[in-house]
Order: sequence, then structure tokens, then C-alpha cells
Amino acid sequence: MDCKATVEIGEYSRGGQTRGYNQAQDHDMGTKEKYVPCGIVDEDTGQLYVTFGSSYKTSDFMVDNLEQWWTSLSITEKQQLENIQIKVDNGAENSGIRRQFLKRMVEFADQTKKSIQLLYFPPYHSKYNPIERCWGILERHWNGTLLRNAQTMLAWVKTMTWKGLNPIVKLSKKVYQKGISLTKKEMKEIEKRLERNPHLPKWDILIRPS
Repeated sequence: MDCKATVEIGEYSRGGQTRGYNQAQDHDMGTKEKYVPCGIVDEDTGQLYVTFGSSYKTSDFMVDNLEQWWTSLSITEKQQLENIQIKVDNGAENSGIRRQFLKRMVEFADQTKKSIQLLYFPPYHSKYNPIERCWGILERHWNGTLLRNAQTMLAWVKTMTWKGLNPIVKLSKKVYQKGISLTKKEMKEIEKRLERNPHLPKWDILIRPS
């Protein structure tokens, strides 16, 4: 799971090429319409899930997308899962010390009744995260396309393929607040639920459902 760089909507050049006459602007003219892509790729099935958020990239945005992924699974798929292993970059919104993210993950474990294992990639190693390869394919897929509006953006993402499958794509208009955190007292209770690997306490965290 990871978020991609913000996508600006408009007639902007992103270094690509396309057929026909498609003149593009070579720098940001102050666009107001922007979207943050958050992706989840299931390594077992190869299914890619992408949600474009119109608000900020926050811990709540990422976990909300994780909850949407869970609700999209069938009852059989949910029953077959003994635990959920999530590989993530150690970004500001989802790091092993981000209080709001860890709180939401504890709540997610209780909601799903599944053990959650958070595995973090060390700095400068995000290229090994499978979701990063999905983003690379997306960039090549819409290379040179003028993303004039949100509908064009979504349409192009829906036609890319990963492991022979088209992604499940959604647009979120929910507004997220930045800077949400927990007090030290609140975090102390959350920390009791985290089983940190003694050798890699910030990089390998197990959360069991209550």
C-alpha cells in the first residue's frame, strides 16, 4: 500500500509524447484541481485497487482506503484470510511511529478480526515495494496524455493492466484534516496493542484483534 505523487488536472506536460496535436503547458499555472492516488495491490491475486482523493494525503485517507478494500472482498475471501500482511514505505503518514495511523490500524484489526502485520521498507528501498511497480506501469500507460479532467484521469487508470487485470478505481471527495494526533496517554493504550519486533521495532509491527 502506498500513495503516488499528486496528479494535477489540466493541460500539463509530464514529459511524455502522444500522437496528434496536443499542446501542453510546460509549468504549473496554479491549478486548483489535484488528486492524491492511493493504491493497494493484492500480491496473492494481483488485483490493484486505486482511490483518487481530492483532499490531503493523511493517515485517515490511507486507512479509509484499506477499509474499502476489505469491504470489497467476498465473505469467502475474508474467511480464507488468517492474517493480513501490509508492506508499506516508512512515509510520514503511515510510519511505525505515526500515532493516528497506528490507532486506525488497531481499529482495523478489531474490525476485521484479523491479525495485521505492518512491514516497512527502509529508506531508499521503496522500489522493492510491489505497488511502486504498479505506479511505474501507470506512468507508462498514460504517458503523454493530457489529463484535462477527473473523468479522463479515471478512464485511463481503468484501462491499465497489472498481472493481466484492470484495476478497481474510485474517486473520493471526502475532506481530510491534517495534523490529527493522539495524546501521550492515548498512545500509551495503543502501544499496548502493538507487538514490535525486538530487533526491528519500527519496521515490523504485529497487531492482534481484541
